[in-house]
Amino acid sequence: TVLSSGFDSLVTERANRLHWPTGRLRYNVAMLLELTRLQPISYRLELDGTSHDFDAALVSVGNGPAYGGGMAICPEARVDDGLLDVTIVRAASRTRLVRLSPTLYKGTHVRLPEVQTHRAARITLDAPGMVAYADGERFPALPVRIDAVRNAVTVMVGRSSRLG
Repeated sequence: TVLSSGFDSLVTERANRLHWPTGRLRYNVAMLLELTRLQPISYRLELDGTSHDFDAALVSVGNGPAYGGGMAICPEARVDDGLLDVTIVRAASRTRLVRLSPTLYKGTHVRLPEVQTHRAARITLDAPGMVAYADGERFPALPVRIDAVRNAVTVMVGRSSRLG
């Protein structure tokens, strides 16, 4: 339920090219390697027709709150509200980004000055030469347009279940 581009997609691309180590450690090694090369990425983001240009480390668009083993990248996203949540992590020092990482699991990163959030029903995300991943699946090079369609799917859940 989350599409992410930038540092996250660069790490995933690197991890997919590594043959060693295996398992989760491969992702950790890829993260360290990409962290050494991290540069600000120039993005253009359209939110319901309004364009924004900025440099960032990553941009995530969520119809749900979490990805990557429980990281609450879009903590307020709800699958049933007809909107997409956007989380932008602005370009920052490598040290600052590493310190930001633990806050992703609690969703408290959205309170930090490097992080901005938005909501929109229609989003276009573009960054030259960048790809995105959604729920582990690779998308072709950006741009990508994402539309939230209210009531497009009916889901039945138990009484104690909570959507999003």
